[in-house]
Amino acid sequence: MFFNLPTLALAANNSVLTNLTGIVNQILNGISNVLFFSIGGMPLIVLWLVCGSLFFTFRMKFINIWGFRHAIDIALGKYEQPNQNGEISSFQALSTALSAGVGLGSIGGVAFAISIGGPGAAFWMTLAGLLAMSSKFVECTLAQKYRVVRPDGTIAGGPMYYISAGLAEMGYQKLGKIVSIVFCILCITGSFGGSSMLQANQSLEITASVVPWLINRGWFYGLILVALVALVIIGGIQRIGLVASTIVPVMCGIYILASLWILMVNFSTIPSAIETIVTEAFSPQAVEGGLIGALVQGLRRSAFTNEAGIGTSPIAHAAARTQEPVREGILALLEPFIVTVVVCNMTSLVIVITGVYKNPEFANFGGAEMTAAAFGSVISWFPMLLAICVFFFAFSTMISWSYYGEISWDYLFGSRNLIVYKVLVLISIFIGTLANPEPVFNFSDSMLNAMGLPNLFGAYFLCGKVVTELKDYMERLNSGKIVPVTQSQAFR
Repeated sequence: MFFNLPTLALAANNSVLTNLTGIVNQILNGISNVLFFSIGGMPLIVLWLVCGSLFFTFRMKFINIWGFRHAIDIALGKYEQPNQNGEISSFQALSTALSAGVGLGSIGGVAFAISIGGPGAAFWMTLAGLLAMSSKFVECTLAQKYRVVRPDGTIAGGPMYYISAGLAEMGYQKLGKIVSIVFCILCITGSFGGSSMLQANQSLEITASVVPWLINRGWFYGLILVALVALVIIGGIQRIGLVASTIVPVMCGIYILASLWILMVNFSTIPSAIETIVTEAFSPQAVEGGLIGALVQGLRRSAFTNEAGIGTSPIAHAAARTQEPVREGILALLEPFIVTVVVCNMTSLVIVITGVYKNPEFANFGGAEMTAAAFGSVISWFPMLLAICVFFFAFSTMISWSYYGEISWDYLFGSRNLIVYKVLVLISIFIGTLANPEPVFNFSDSMLNAMGLPNLFGAYFLCGKVVTELKDYMERLNSGKIVPVTQSQAFR
């Protein structure tokens, strides 16, 4: 009797991968069940983030509305200060933070939410995104105020720094240190889950839908991602900011243009789609889970896409070149608007208009795959282009999140052991290509949203300092002491 050795080897390898995939899925489900407990159907962590957004919106007197115009001026570079301390420009900081949000959360995550909570989830997602702009302002202002400039000129900042330093100023040094350590631990694990695993998992899903050869070869796709991410994260925040500021605008532009084309082709159906979204947001029998299902999925997806309140964006904005903490905070409030209100809603409208969310043919599709099907139903060749966009979105998110986790790792263990963290990130990326979508989504939600517990705890304590900073900044801006760069140069 003769054995086909290649066939036996392949069977053995498939068996190992199957067992490994099963173990990974069980671990992810177990962790998410522990962390993402709920009260009356509403996850406590989501409630914490939403309450934080509401509190800061009122505490900052609706800066998410009246500060919007000034935020646009800052984004256009009218107040850019190239000679200030910092490693990247404000636009690069914005791009880095956006790259962590405008990605698979806006593409696959929205479809995932609608498939579970129905079209009404998009309404709650939008409302939460508008309120989240205030949370983003507070945390990014604090990041600039309490950042640390090292002797070599590099910057370290974020919740772990403003919580420890800010609470120490108020006489709570030990508490601040403990809360900062908790945040760092959650940020590091979040970089493994929400960044590495989820991005690899969902980008593989949609890429495999247009390149079927990858369906049973996720390990190969994982190795490609690992190699590319490794090349960038070695260069630190300057290289990450450069890559993100190049990739994000282009990919966002392509995705938004495609969304606009589909909406224009189906222009007459937009009012009915909006009506469906609003109606089912309040319908107790809209879909599975009803009102609570739509509410929970909308709020969860908003928190995951714009990351307001969880403390990641402040790490990027702390490295921006500016001497005005409030200015950086006002710029940052654009992120939830761009990610959730604009990009996510375009995705929602396309999914609702095309009706893929209620088509039994797509019932077992993952989030990114369902979005591809929605676009493909109108633009036959777009799934291939979307796969390219998703790949770069996932790539930019991974490199941005690797920096967030790196700063947290450095805070806990010092810079000498950073190579250990980077290796763990690369391993997580590979694992993400072996796991099923649902446990990865649940684990990622758990890790990322849990970061909001220590971050908002510190922000609540310190928001009074932000109010003082904001009042001083606006007085100087309105009195003419702060002028656009072009005007200040004209007076020289």
